[in-house]
Order: sequence, then structure tokens, then C-alpha cells
Amino acid sequence: MAEEGHKVSLNVYDLSQGMARQFSMTLLGKPIEGIWHTGVVVYGNEYYFSGGLEHSPAGATPYGTPLRVIDLGITHVPKDVFEMYLQEISPQYTAESYNLLKHNCNNFSNEVAQFLVGATIPDYILNLPNEVMNSPMSPLILPMIERLEQTMKVGAVPQAPEFKEQILFPDKETTSTKVGHDPLGINKKEGESKSSGTTKDNNNPGQAKAPGLGDARGKLQEEIASEFAAIMASGTLGASEAAVLATRRVMEKYGSTKSTQS
Repeated sequence: MAEEGHKVSLNVYDLSQGMARQFSMTLLGKPIEGIWHTGVVVYGNEYYFSGGLEHSPAGATPYGTPLRVIDLGITHVPKDVFEMYLQEISPQYTAESYNLLKHNCNNFSNEVAQFLVGATIPDYILNLPNEVMNSPMSPLILPMIERLEQTMKVGAVPQAPEFKEQILFPDKETTSTKVGHDPLGINKKEGESKSSGTTKDNNNPGQAKAPGLGDARGKLQEEIASEFAAIMASGTLGASEAAVLATRRVMEKYGSTKSTQS
């Protein structure tokens, strides 16, 4: 008797919670819809790679509600065979091997999708790291990428305030809190998920807090607009080049100011 078919789908989440769409043109000079995290849903569970191979009941992962769900097809692979497969590939997917740009949750989802249904996940998800790093502004967001990678390595989920601070205040220290779990019991060591990050505001409640998101964003946009107007008035660059240069100058100025204050 043939094995009963099981529906396979891909849950897609935006780790930036809308921030990528809002700031990508300013920071990268190109629109980026989201910073994608994915998980493969099959056999009533969602399987994903974060601080190791993990799974949760479908719809109950720490990442909340997916932005979209993509149908990948039907698999006839028995669940026990799939679990054996996960055990075999688990050494490739550890907290130590996680790399946000080259070896991430989407690479895992793509490999699993090919095993289950012989299909790949969408290119716009897999190609996002190349799009970001090929931007002339990529050096300015490397600190944010590094912090986000450390958060993902311990199985934690980036929170909206943390992500906003990383974009607007790239030198600000943030805390990553372990909220993920590893029901498979793969690749996790006792104490592995502890974060060494600290948050200055938490250690010193009396310390003045950073400006609110609205104020900081408004100031940033005003400075970029002013710089853009000055560059365009010189008549030496086109609008797109002027926008990139204006953004870079303001971000470099802000980074220099923060370094002086440190």
C-alpha cells in the first residue's frame, strides 16, 4: 500500500517586521521587501534552522504568524524516513555553522524542500543576501547583520525595537534573549543559548534613553534630504547616485559622531 501523501508548505517570515521595506531604499538604494526567515511545514510540524535544527507544532514557532505561506507540493516520504534524513544532515546545521549570508534557515528550507518534493524555494528568498551585499551601502549595515546573526545563532527571534535600533543606531549594544527551543534535541549543548550581550539602559535605569524612532527617523531623513539637495545643486551627479552618496555621507557622519562620544 502506497504511503499517504503529506502536504508540504513553506512559512515565510520577515525578521525585520516591516523595517526592511521602510528603510531599504534609504540605506541600500534599492527596495527590499523583507529579511526572510523560512520554515518547512509537513507532518503537522514546522522544521527550521536557527540555533540548530528545530521543530515546533505548525503555527506555534517563536516567529509568530508567517507573512505568507507557499505551497510546495505533496510528499510521499514517510515521517520516520524524513526524521532519519534530518539526523543525517544535522552536523551541517549547527549553531556554529550558521551564517546569515551563506548558510542560513533558507538554505536549510531549500534542501529539505528538494528532499521532500523535488522543488526549490523561491529565488527572491535565496538571493536576498547577494542583493544586500552587492549594494554600495552594504558596509554600513554589516554591524546590523553581525548582530542579527548572533541573535539567530542562539535560536532567538529579533524583536522590532532591537531591529530599529540596529538600523538607526548601528553602534548601540543590544541584548539577544533565547526564546527558541530544540525539540529534536539536535546540536544543542547545555548553556549554549546564553547571550553575552548587555543593554546599557537595563544596567543603568537612570541613563537617558535613545531618541524615539519617530524623532530619529525624521532627523535622519531631513539630513539626507538636505545633503541630497546640495549634491543635486552642484550638478555633478544624477538623482540615483546623489541619493546613494547623500545617504552614505549622513550615515558616516552619524557613525563618526557616535565613535567620538564613546
